[in-house]
Amino acid sequence: MPIDSSIRKVMVIGSGPIVIGQAAEFDYAGAQACRVLHDAGVNVVLVNSNPATIMTDKALADEIYLEPLTLTSVKRIIEKEQPDSLLAGLGGQTGLTLAMELDKEGFLQQHNVRLIGTNAKAIDKAEDRELFKETMAAIGEPTIPSGIANTVAEALAVADRIGYPVIIRPAFTLGGAGGGEQPAVGQGGPVQHARVSLRLR
Repeated sequence: MPIDSSIRKVMVIGSGPIVIGQAAEFDYAGAQACRVLHDAGVNVVLVNSNPATIMTDKALADEIYLEPLTLTSVKRIIEKEQPDSLLAGLGGQTGLTLAMELDKEGFLQQHNVRLIGTNAKAIDKAEDRELFKETMAAIGEPTIPSGIANTVAEALAVADRIGYPVIIRPAFTLGGAGGGEQPAVGQGGPVQHARVSLRLR
């Protein structure tokens, strides 16, 4: 595929802290993306809160910011560096969440920054459980019975409707934290999982 010559300066959002079971693959993928962009002559601006990653190697990016992966930090760096593109899909949930917040606020549009790799509409479809279910149904792809609950009572009603066992998990959390399995009705298990999940949303 030919290089898009309009892409001259890309900000890459890193994966942040690496914990057991997640994020190491994002560091590897992000490092490869930085290397390829850099080799293609694209100016690479990397923001990552974790200095102990491969992608923070000086050979992989032109500018490296070891900053907290927060909306405030990312906005400040965009204002200073003025990238034309943002690559967030290789930073795991952290990068995707930041990109979606920047897009919804209109910050990216105000600063003429486009989201590359995965656009906001695709991220929404992948992260929003109802949108994902609708997208799968539209292409004839089966999905397991499910439902969305905003209260404990709604979670119990969904479990009764679809039947046990159920997996109760919050949406939009890092690494799927807060979920739990309930094999059968009993002793308030689903109530506890639902409370935890709703608290984490």
